[in-house]
Amino acid sequence: MLFIELDRTHERTYAKQIYVQIRKKIISGLLKAGDRLPSTRELSKGLGVARNTVLTAYELLVSEEFVYSIPGAGFFVTTEITWEKRPIPIVNSTVASLADMVLPSDLINFDSGLPALDLFPRSKWNHAAANALNEAPSSVLGYDDPQGRPELREALSGYLKRTRGIECGPEQIIITSGTKQGLTLVAKTLLNDKSEVWIEDPTNENVKQIFSYHTDKMIPFRVDALGIQPHLFPSDRKPTLIFVTPSHQFPMGGILPIKRRLELVEFARKSGCYILEDDYDSEFTYQGLPANSLFEFDSEHVIHAGTFSKTMFPSLRVGYLVVPKKLVPSIREWKRLADHHSNSIYQLALMRFMESGALERHIRRMKKVYLSRRDQLLLLLRKCFVEKVTVYGFHAGMHIVAEFEGGSFPEETIQQLLNRGIYVVPVEKHAIVKGNHSSQIILGYASLCYDDMERGLEILKEVLEEHY
Repeated sequence: MLFIELDRTHERTYAKQIYVQIRKKIISGLLKAGDRLPSTRELSKGLGVARNTVLTAYELLVSEEFVYSIPGAGFFVTTEITWEKRPIPIVNSTVASLADMVLPSDLINFDSGLPALDLFPRSKWNHAAANALNEAPSSVLGYDDPQGRPELREALSGYLKRTRGIECGPEQIIITSGTKQGLTLVAKTLLNDKSEVWIEDPTNENVKQIFSYHTDKMIPFRVDALGIQPHLFPSDRKPTLIFVTPSHQFPMGGILPIKRRLELVEFARKSGCYILEDDYDSEFTYQGLPANSLFEFDSEHVIHAGTFSKTMFPSLRVGYLVVPKKLVPSIREWKRLADHHSNSIYQLALMRFMESGALERHIRRMKKVYLSRRDQLLLLLRKCFVEKVTVYGFHAGMHIVAEFEGGSFPEETIQQLLNRGIYVVPVEKHAIVKGNHSSQIILGYASLCYDDMERGLEILKEVLEEHY
């Protein structure tokens, strides 16, 4: 059965929606030349619409020569369409998320950073934003405090204590335009060309790029199944900064055990360095409670970075830092110089959204949805690849890492998948020391329905079989 999702509240007619979705599948290559479309009777029954509605959609496709009909046999994708949809390159890669390209919206996108945007409660957010704008004093529309609105920092202080065990005052919180800006502010404050940064390997490519603008002395420490290994730290060297993702190592997914967390904090105390803890998706933990924040153990040597991109939506561009008190003035000043302040109305709207309980209700709902989608992805991987796939990092977050026996993901394979309508990121892209992760890819599942995951893995299997 051809997967088509009808929006019953959409202004477009059902015929037009069916036509648009089939056309997209043809253009992207999901439907290939010669493929037979479902009969009008079959599709109308499956979608719960009139048969004439489907016939109208098919006739539109025929009129534009996407489809041809054979009397008595049905409708088929035309043999003349050979156009491949390609991503649009971006000159400045800092505007992309994990990719250096803008992706067509009809790709099956396994990006690890995408939440289920279609399930975000827009009406509740609109209500909070409208009230924030209508009730804010005129002064809020001018230039504002670089550190962030005090109302949001107060609400965030309570939220972090309640959900992450972080004891901090509002004066220790700095509102940022997302995590990447937070990391940049820390780098500007602490690093120079003589600074050593110790970093997990693999780690987010964006993180490496941010730090590399300030120092070329990045020392990688290979992670194991649980995360970074403090016992491997050399005792005769002192870093300025250690970057870690202890709650859900990116991308491999390990959750750092308490013993290593305490070792990490003890090392920072003795060496006098700072730990930068990126807490990018700890809200979505599927086995027990979220792991302890490092900031809980030491508020003088740990900087905690968080974001609302995963719990809400990425274009919100609101994140935060929780920092040791002595670093507040310098980080606040770098924030002022960067963009003066983050959007004040959105900050007030977010405060209202949090205090109404809407944020935590949404997170609880998404946790159930993501757990279900994770389980579906794991079942589909076993179905498609049987024993030839090993999965890492499935206890938390919005993605897993899949390792394929005998597989490899060089650039040409990734491009071929892209040409076939699938976007995946190889773990090797995020590795500092190359060669250890060549058979592994990151599979985000939060934004994908079952049918997209199934079709995506089928194409992945086809491509791997062609190569190996």
